[in-house]
Amino acid sequence: MGIAYEIAIEPSKDYDNIELQENTLDVETYLSLRKAVNWRKLTVNQAKMAINNCLYNVVAYLDGEPVGMGRIVGDGAVICYIQDLIVVPNMHGKKIGSMIITRLIDYVKSITEEGSTMMLDLMSALGRDTFYEKFGFISRPNDNLGPGMIQYITK
Repeated sequence: MGIAYEIAIEPSKDYDNIELQENTLDVETYLSLRKAVNWRKLTVNQAKMAINNCLYNVVAYLDGEPVGMGRIVGDGAVICYIQDLIVVPNMHGKKIGSMIITRLIDYVKSITEEGSTMMLDLMSALGRDTFYEKFGFISRPNDNLGPGMIQYITK
C-alpha cells in the first residue's frame, strides 16, 4: 500500500518567511525544541546520537529562530519512521507542521527503490491522528493492523 497525499502546502501569508533547512539540526536546537513541547528530557549524549543516527532531518526557522523540526529514522530500505515532529506551541496552525511533514515524506519517496515499497510509520500523539491522516497515514488498529506498542527502558 503506497502513501498518497494530495494536499497543497503553502505557508500562511503571515509566515511566508519560514525557511526549511535540511540536515542542519544541532544538539542545542533539538533539546530546546523538545523542551518547548514538554517532551521527555534527553541527555546531551542522547541528543547527539539521535541526530547522528537519523537518516534525515529538517528544521523550520522563522526569522532565524527554530520553530519546528522533524526527523526520519529507520533502515532506509524497508522501513522509515517520522520521529520527533515538533512545532512550538505558539506556531501551531501556521502550516509549519505541514511543511515539515511534506519535506519528510518527499525525502522518503526519494530514497525508495524503484519498483519497491517503503513503509513510512509514525507514532501520533494523542488527538493528532487527523493531522497525519491528511497526508495518507492510516490509524491503527484497524481491520488489517493491530495497535502500535511502546516500551520505555530506563537505566
